[in-house]
Amino acid sequence: MDSQPNLDRFTSRRSTAYGTRGVVATSQPLAAQAGVDVLRDGGNAFDAAVATAATLNVVEPMSTGLGGDAFALYRTADGDVGAMRACGGAPEAATREAVRERAAERDDCAPADAEMPERGPLAVTVPGAPRGWEATVERFGRRPLSTVLEDAIHYATEGFPVSEVIASAWELCEPELRNDAAREQYLLDGERAPDVGETMRLPELGETLATLADEGAAPFYEGAIAEEIVDTVQSAGGFLDRSDLAAFEVEYPDPVSTTYGGATVYELPPNNQGLIALEALNVAEAVGVPETESEAERTHLLAEATKLAFTDGHRYITDPDYEEIPPLQSKQWAERRASEVGPEAIDDPEVGMLDSPAEDADTVLLTVADGEGNVVSFINSLFMGFGSGLVAGSTGLTLQNRGASFSLDADHPNRLEPGKRPFHTLIPGLVRFGADDWAAFGVMGGYMQPQGHVQVLSNLLDRGMLLQAALDEPRWRYQEDGTLATEARFDADVVSKLVRRGHEVTVDVPLQFGGAQIARWDDGTLSGATEPRKDGTVDVY
Repeated sequence: MDSQPNLDRFTSRRSTAYGTRGVVATSQPLAAQAGVDVLRDGGNAFDAAVATAATLNVVEPMSTGLGGDAFALYRTADGDVGAMRACGGAPEAATREAVRERAAERDDCAPADAEMPERGPLAVTVPGAPRGWEATVERFGRRPLSTVLEDAIHYATEGFPVSEVIASAWELCEPELRNDAAREQYLLDGERAPDVGETMRLPELGETLATLADEGAAPFYEGAIAEEIVDTVQSAGGFLDRSDLAAFEVEYPDPVSTTYGGATVYELPPNNQGLIALEALNVAEAVGVPETESEAERTHLLAEATKLAFTDGHRYITDPDYEEIPPLQSKQWAERRASEVGPEAIDDPEVGMLDSPAEDADTVLLTVADGEGNVVSFINSLFMGFGSGLVAGSTGLTLQNRGASFSLDADHPNRLEPGKRPFHTLIPGLVRFGADDWAAFGVMGGYMQPQGHVQVLSNLLDRGMLLQAALDEPRWRYQEDGTLATEARFDADVVSKLVRRGHEVTVDVPLQFGGAQIARWDDGTLSGATEPRKDGTVDVY
């Protein structure tokens, strides 16, 4: 008998989970439980979000961690709507010319032919997560960071059994562990990824989390851990310096929003891709998706709206400190773009997706709501699996490769510049269904994120689905090569009608269609749903 899990079958039925005091939804059961443990201990949704994120750093380490960036959208019990952005920029010494020369040396090519590396030291940007976690707890939470991190430290130190989807991802990422520290700390005996159900310990990461619990984020930006980060990057040929780390600060930008189907949808502003989701919703509204009864027509129109939004987003979205960005979230902008949507698929959008590895990036997403009305969508990532592939010395801290989204082309909208933040795929979501009805949601997975937002919201608002049903529905994905990928369980009649409209339809595996989570507070009633394509659960009480 084959004992390996079949990650492509969906044979279990899930229901929307309901509670009265707390709900946590994420991609791994131990992490969801860690969040609920903090809620039971007197913490609120913000404390639980950090507890969950920290535990995911341990139990899903290829996707997230202290060496990456973190973002949140939230609605507080007092009714405030806001955002937290803990996103680092390129090192100050990382000019295009300097990076091009070192990349050319690495690739043994002329500097003019060098491209921005996907992995390794040149792709490392300043990690924002340590200060983001600390700031979230201190500014919005109730429990000390030492308490919030207890479960994460426990699992790192004492061990945890590896779950099915995560075991598969860990194995695929084995070749991406680039330095000795990475292989020694994240492979069993330095040689292989853990199997399903096998216990894994990450003691070095446990010690680093304990340092964060005891001393806060300061050691990561100005202390001993900062030294290990810089030594690791510079010894491998990168530019990150102590001054880059010391200068980092958490930001609280105003969310951007639009309305759709009677709800208000909030996203993160640039440098994140939230404007893509908002523009796609506005175009979908303008072309009549909310009134469409045909599933084939609805899918066609949503896909076309997404294409146009990607075209605009990848032309204009970048760090707003370096370029002015037009109001892609406005209804007027969408009305102009909607005129290009017709009965046939747009054959060749003017601007395709960025030449970036974000098509298949890895991320974790978690959503939390508590009984008081705090609602938090929190997202954390190393970008690609195990990020740069570099672990900083003996810290267990894997450094992100978010700089891979930069371009060395001086005319590119996301061209590399010192201190600049890269185009960022991470977008937590927030939706207001009514005055006392709010949900934190999101769909992780590179460029799947905004189109996942569009599909989940359309399921909820256009089709009136319950939370879990909205996540269970088969998904489609507009891809970098212009094809429209669907899951194998997508309705065959709908697929046939899409082909007749000129879409080049392909089939891909479920894990390519994102990881959605949702937690809702509806006038005191809590509910949540979790991604069936992941290992996770909804934990409520």
